[in-house]
Amino acid sequence: MIVTAAHIAELIGGTVEGDPTLKITGPAKIEEGFDGAISFLSNPKYEHFIYTTKASAVLVSKDFIPSHAVNCTLIKVNNVYESLGILLGHFSGDGNTESGISSLAFVHEKAELGNEVTIGNFSHVSAGVKIGDHTVIAEQVFLGKNVTIGQNCIIYPGVKIYHGCVVGNDCVIHANSVLGSDGFGFSPKEDGTYSKLPQIGNVVLEDHVEIGACTVIDRATMGSTVIEKGVKLDNLIQIAHNVRVGKNTVIAAQTGVAGSTSVGENSIIGGQVGIVGHLKLADRLMIQAKSGVSGNISEPGKKLYGYPAIDYQKYLKSYAYFKNLDQIVDKIRSLEKEVDKLKQNNNTNF
Repeated sequence: MIVTAAHIAELIGGTVEGDPTLKITGPAKIEEGFDGAISFLSNPKYEHFIYTTKASAVLVSKDFIPSHAVNCTLIKVNNVYESLGILLGHFSGDGNTESGISSLAFVHEKAELGNEVTIGNFSHVSAGVKIGDHTVIAEQVFLGKNVTIGQNCIIYPGVKIYHGCVVGNDCVIHANSVLGSDGFGFSPKEDGTYSKLPQIGNVVLEDHVEIGACTVIDRATMGSTVIEKGVKLDNLIQIAHNVRVGKNTVIAAQTGVAGSTSVGENSIIGGQVGIVGHLKLADRLMIQAKSGVSGNISEPGKKLYGYPAIDYQKYLKSYAYFKNLDQIVDKIRSLEKEVDKLKQNNNTNF
């Protein structure tokens, strides 16, 4: 694909500073640019690359002012990352499954398929499944009975969606993720063994949700485990039964959310965070990586860190003390000796 800088600017709502007729052949990292490439600059730490890059054009913020001359054409935009997303989508090749329904796929006669649905080799579509228009089901996907998938979704290879689960419109589920496996529900018995509690609920993904690879979302014991509109989950995440993740929340890899916890809207949760069950977390939280959340958080917008998670600034202050703990202990011991001497002197005087 070859396009001009002017065409790209029109596509992303930017303005060209330089040659609008410049021919662009594809995107590249700013430090790995080449003739015909378009790159981007959003982090000031990378600004020095813009003066040496071999890329022909670079996306920059509308407020960017070079400190000295640049050799590339600049395309100025309001939001570099948002514009980059549009640009990458424009240049991305079609790596999806070949369109149409593979002769090697199994589609039950009672399944309902929308217009221009794609189903790849060795995928299994059970009875009662409903798939919306323009949705792509890649290879080796299993869809259990009465699963519903909306329009314009991409379900990557190896995904398993158990019976009765619901996926909204414009969702993406990456390879080998599982929706609707049983929640971790077991009742202890007097003899020390456990009896399994049947998990009869389902999982609901609302619109515009993206699930990373090898993530597991358990079905509810009763009712639904709900991932609300616009949520983005990274790879290797565990969402337990009856959890609700609020809209537009993002969660990084290796995080686990225990059963019946409600995570607020527009929150950012780092990697390897552990959240215990039956909690209610406020909106707009920022939970730093490896934190452990063990209690309700009622104040919106808080920034938390540590195990157990506390206010971010308090954590940093506490950690500063911890780093100097040996010196603090030495000082305390020294003071104790001084106090003992004073006591001895006082006893002698009396």
